[in-house]
Amino acid sequence: MYDIGIINGKVYIDGKYNKVNIYIEDETISLISKDLLEAKTIYDCKNDLVIPGIIDPHTHFELDLKTTSSKDDFYTGSISAIYGGVTTIIDFIDPVDNALDLEANLNKRINQAKKSLVDFKFHACLKNPKGNIEEIVKKMKDLNLSTVKIFTTYSDSLRRTYDKEIKELLTYSKTNNFLVTAHIEDDEQIKIPNTFVPSDINVSRPSSSETDEAIKIAKMVQETNGNLYMVHLSSGNTIKKLVNDFPKIINKNFKIESCPHYFLFNNSKYKKQNNYLYLMAPPLRSKKEQNTLKKHIDYIDTIGTDHCPFNSDEKNQKLLKDIPFGIGGVEHSFDVMYSIFKEAIIDKMTLNVARTHNLYPKKGIIKEGSDADIFIYKLKKKKITEDHSQANYTVYQNTNVLGEVITTLVRGKFVLKDKVLFNNVGKYINEVK
Repeated sequence: MYDIGIINGKVYIDGKYNKVNIYIEDETISLISKDLLEAKTIYDCKNDLVIPGIIDPHTHFELDLKTTSSKDDFYTGSISAIYGGVTTIIDFIDPVDNALDLEANLNKRINQAKKSLVDFKFHACLKNPKGNIEEIVKKMKDLNLSTVKIFTTYSDSLRRTYDKEIKELLTYSKTNNFLVTAHIEDDEQIKIPNTFVPSDINVSRPSSSETDEAIKIAKMVQETNGNLYMVHLSSGNTIKKLVNDFPKIINKNFKIESCPHYFLFNNSKYKKQNNYLYLMAPPLRSKKEQNTLKKHIDYIDTIGTDHCPFNSDEKNQKLLKDIPFGIGGVEHSFDVMYSIFKEAIIDKMTLNVARTHNLYPKKGIIKEGSDADIFIYKLKKKKITEDHSQANYTVYQNTNVLGEVITTLVRGKFVLKDKVLFNNVGKYINEVK
């Protein structure tokens, strides 16, 4: 007898829905069958959609910015994730500039994440690592870290990694089989003078700063044959230029992540009185760029939220320089993206993420032997009215969507069942061999 039977659902397998039942034993999917078999617990989906658990590859839970911190820790953030069908998150260790600090910073984040209700993994993260690249790469390998985040901007806070070190990292990424994940903006084009207000955000961080820097980095990837993952691409101009100029590397060893807010909103929000609520980096782009981004959705490999919420009073400042950048999104990412792209978006939030970030085949797929990470989605037109983040607002309030997550399982355990939350212990997923 199986532990759990998930029956009478439309199960997303190999790009389409199948009328099959899922039987779970311990933490894994033991059997997928059309037969109705015995199980200790039977969950009747009543023809709802059964989808692999979402993997969010870009969250900022418990992010310490010294003057403030993101409002969700790993406990509250994971609750919000569960209501969004997210069963695994990939967050970041605190930035380091040397190999010695990597292990301590990783252990610190693992300890912080022990209260997570969903599974978790971490990207290494660098800040201006002058002369330490080889040592850092060796330490990453020792710690089984397969991704490392860099910034091509934020020189003012000493987080920028410069071209020499980026090229060195890319060279090592090929020989040592890891992925360089990059926040890509041209530091020289970004200006935040003391006079800028929230409505100046697109002057402060122009679209060209992303596009020009992405072209420069793509040339480095071509030269080194390294492995790069561009986070939170914001502009249709950027993706169009990359696809046209670098067809041999895009979606191969130059992979691209974007975020739900760039598909749903555009920079008309910065003309509103509450424009500060929509500030993030990179910022929202023009309607034309947004439409171009949508047209190029096939070239976006993954969707991450860049979940980093703050309270509205923290963001309601007169000057741009005083406002913490970031919004929440982990709870609403699937609702938003499914409502725009329907089934075409599922692999970009599950299978593609698992393959890109070394979680496949345990994660990202409904398959015998894989972790039983699953959510049940009920189709019904509605507005987003609930949000479980600790932030006191969400930019997605009253957004029209096509359904809602009603049940979520993490490794075969109900963490949300018919909209009722249950406790769970998330697991550190270091690497899938």
